[in-house]
Amino acid sequence: MSDAKKNTGIVLLAHGARDPSWREPFERILDRVRSGAEGPVSLAFLDHMEPGVSSACEQLAALGVSKIVLVPLFLGVGGHVKGDVPKLVAEASAKTGVAIEITPAIGETESLVQSIADVSLHLATQLND
Repeated sequence: MSDAKKNTGIVLLAHGARDPSWREPFERILDRVRSGAEGPVSLAFLDHMEPGVSSACEQLAALGVSKIVLVPLFLGVGGHVKGDVPKLVAEASAKTGVAIEITPAIGETESLVQSIADVSLHLATQLND
């Protein structure tokens, strides 16, 4: 394991909702990412749930990471990804003193688009069986 990877934290960012059960699939994603990551991983939310971006980044900074990579768990790119997320990341970086990079939203990746198409077709055709 390289020192750079051990010193890089990952924040998975989901939207959030008022219904507590909404976070369950994101907790499963968190568990799977943690099992494959070399550094610490946290889950954050934009609205209605904790921790927020700043708190999640502060937690990772307290663990001594020198860099944070934020992965927006959003299917589409709209106002949150284009405006809110960069603003929150800039604030968190200034507060923690840790460089934070933002990846493309997961919905922009061809592999996720293909996976959703495959699962959608599978589910739809199962109803006809």
